[in-house]
Amino acid sequence: MEKLEGMHAPQFSLPNENGEVISLSDFEGKKHVIVYFYPKDATPGCTTQACDFRDAYEDFSNLNAVILGISPDNEASHQRFIEKQGLPFSLLVDENHEVAEKYDVWKLKKNFGNEYMGIERSTFLIDPTGTVVKEWRKVKVKGHIEEALATLQQLTNA
Repeated sequence: MEKLEGMHAPQFSLPNENGEVISLSDFEGKKHVIVYFYPKDATPGCTTQACDFRDAYEDFSNLNAVILGISPDNEASHQRFIEKQGLPFSLLVDENHEVAEKYDVWKLKKNFGNEYMGIERSTFLIDPTGTVVKEWRKVKVKGHIEEALATLQQLTNA
């Protein structure tokens, strides 16, 4: 798949941790949207990433951005993860990985010689017009949130 940068972001509507349907189009014309795909609730790398976003949440909010995490986990798993980590943003349920496939982050993965399909950790920055202005694929957690925040700051100061 070609890069999504510069293209209109694939639309989606998914239930959040409370079963409320959140659509990307809800934010068009209003806010930047950070959509980050992650493999699994409550695993070490995913917890670190979610907590990094949590810790920078106010900075993102001050730049008129909303954060949405997406994984194949169900509502109950998302609720536990949010409560345990004190996350101030919604986590969306993509159990059938339809949205992950639209963003081309549902990939064949290898771990200890086993092959399986799963989420490739990725983040997309979508501007208020619905355009993907930056994408990060195969994200390494350390330093990622700072880079995403710096990119958003550059865009809003431009």
